[in-house]
Formats: sequence, C-alpha cells, structure tokens
Amino acid sequence: MATTSTADRRAGARSAYLMSLAACPTHRVLDRMGDRWVSMILKELASGPRRYGELARAVAGATQKMLTQTLRGLERDGLVARSVTDAVPPRVEYRLTPLGESLLPVMAVVTEWAERHIGDVDAARAAYDSVTRR
Repeated sequence: MATTSTADRRAGARSAYLMSLAACPTHRVLDRMGDRWVSMILKELASGPRRYGELARAVAGATQKMLTQTLRGLERDGLVARSVTDAVPPRVEYRLTPLGESLLPVMAVVTEWAERHIGDVDAARAAYDSVTRR
C-alpha cells in the first residue's frame, strides 16, 4: 500500500481549494470587479455610451493595451456591448448592457461604504504599520 507524503496531501488540498474557487460565483465576479480599471470604465459608461477615445481620456492612467483588454473582458462577461459604425475612420462605441447596468447599484453601495470608512481603514493600517513585527 502506497503512502502519501505531507507535501502530496498539501498539494492535493491546494488543488481542490483552487478548483472550488474557480467554481464559486462570488469569487468569479469579485475577481472581475477587482481588476484595476473595471470600476472606472463602468463608472464612465454609467452615464451613457462612450467612444473609445472618450474612455481613453477619462481613464487616463490606463494604457491603450490595458483599456482594450479590460473592455474585451467586460464584453466577454456580457457587461459591456461594443458597436462599430461604418465610417472612415470606423466609429467604435461602448455601452453597458442590461446586465452591466444591474451591477451599478452594487457598485454604488461599495462606493458609499468606502467613502464612509476609508478613514477607519487608513487608521487601522497606520496602527498596524506602527507596531514592530517579528
């Protein structure tokens, strides 16, 4: 009879845990929402459709590559729709889908919580950082 080492058991437990995360709806949505530029893009699109250039100016810290990748991810997830109008040059516009719009109240609650409690978070961080850790 073969025995398994502690390292093998730990690796198996880690694999099972990662598989459970991949199947967890909450983890999957929070993973998308935690992307760096997602909230800023959704905030911009909340007031209506935007052309790519408008989004690029509004989300000025994002590189063209990151903005494009983030928009594609949001489109893939069904939160954003992309439309191209035949023109020279082509006109590309992004808008929230109904699914994306349904996320706005959730974002509003998180924003309200953050604005109300950021001072508490900053104070807790400062207190934690001031203690010498061994």
